[in-house]
Amino acid sequence: MTLCIGLMSGTSADGMDACLVDITPEKVTMIDALCIDYPDEVSDFFKALAVSETLSAELIMDADRLIAQYGVQAVVSLLEKNELSARDISLIGSHGHTLRHRPQPDGFSWQIGDPSWLAEYTGITCVADFRRRDIAAGGEGAPLVPAFHQVAMQAHQPCAVLNIGGIANLTLINADQDKTLGFDTGPGNALMDEYCRVMTGCSCDAGGASAARGVVITELLDEWLKHPYFAEVPPKSTGRELFNLQQLAIPAHYSPDDVLATLAELTATSIADAIKRYAPELKELYVCGGGLKNSHLMERIKAHTSGLNVQSTEAVGIHPDWMEAMAFAWLGWRTVNHLSGNLPAVTGAQGERILGGIYPGSTGNGYQK
Repeated sequence: MTLCIGLMSGTSADGMDACLVDITPEKVTMIDALCIDYPDEVSDFFKALAVSETLSAELIMDADRLIAQYGVQAVVSLLEKNELSARDISLIGSHGHTLRHRPQPDGFSWQIGDPSWLAEYTGITCVADFRRRDIAAGGEGAPLVPAFHQVAMQAHQPCAVLNIGGIANLTLINADQDKTLGFDTGPGNALMDEYCRVMTGCSCDAGGASAARGVVITELLDEWLKHPYFAEVPPKSTGRELFNLQQLAIPAHYSPDDVLATLAELTATSIADAIKRYAPELKELYVCGGGLKNSHLMERIKAHTSGLNVQSTEAVGIHPDWMEAMAFAWLGWRTVNHLSGNLPAVTGAQGERILGGIYPGSTGNGYQK
C-alpha cells in the first residue's frame, strides 16, 4: 500500500481539498477526503489577488504562507480522521493556488502555497510546482489533470470528462494517448459565484435557483461569446485573468436573476460548442467539480448536447468533488517515481516531462497519531 495525499485549491477559491489515496502502478483508490472551507474574507482575498494589477512582495508572501497553512491544516485533519501519522504517508502532491496563469508564448504559471512549509510542518515529503516544467518545455502548463483522467477512465474509453470548477475544462479521452485532447473551455462557476457574492452576499447561486428564474439576456450573451478565447484552438488554457466581472462590465440595470441566467448560459454554451467542435461523435460525458451541484447549469448543458449521455463521475466510482485532488496525489507519485506527468498532445509541450519539485519531509516534526 502506497498512501499519498493530494491537495487542491481551485479557481473557485472556496477551500482546500485534501484527498487520501492508495496508489499502485495500475490503480488509484480513494480512501477518504475532506475540504477545509475558506472564510468569506479569505476567499475574497484570493479572488482579488487573481485580478489585481498591483501586488506587493509582502502581500504575495502572506498569501503564499496562508495557502500552505490551510494545506497543513487539511493534511493533519485527514490524518487524524483516519488515525494515521506522517510516517504512514509517502508524499503530498500539492497543486497550490494559482495566483497568475499566463500561458504561451513566453508564458508563466504561478501557484502559491509554500511547499517547504508543508513539508516542514507535516513531516511529509511534498511535491509541488507542477506546471512550470511543462511551460519551460513549450507547453501551456495546463490542464494537467487529463493525464490522470486517461488512467482513471481507462475502462470507459472513449469518453469525455468535464470538470466544472471556477474554470471549466474538458478531456476527450481516446484509447490512443497521443489522440487524447484536453483544454479549458472557458468560465465554469467563477463568474456566477463572483456575481452572486457582489450582488447578494451569497457564495453561489445554490442549485442555480436564481438563474432558473431569470431570462437570458441575448445581447449580453452574444457579446460575451465573441471573446477571442473561444475561437482559439487547443492547446489552450485560461483563468480569472481573462474571465472576471471587470472584463464583462455588466450594466447595472439588469435584474440579478437575468444576469445569472445569462452567465449560466455562457458556461453551458461554451462547453457545448467545444464538444460539438472537437468531439461531434461523443456519446458519454462524465462530469465532476462544483458545477455538478448547479442543477440549472446541468440542465442547460444537457439541452445544448442532446443525444449525449451526461452523468456524474460517481457513475464510474469516482466522487465528483475529489477528482482534482486525487489527480495531484497521482502526479506527485509520478514525480517521485521518475515518471512523466504531462500529455504533450494536451499541453503542447515538446515532449513528456517529469513535473514539479520535491521537498523532503522533516524528521520528527510531522504529525504523529
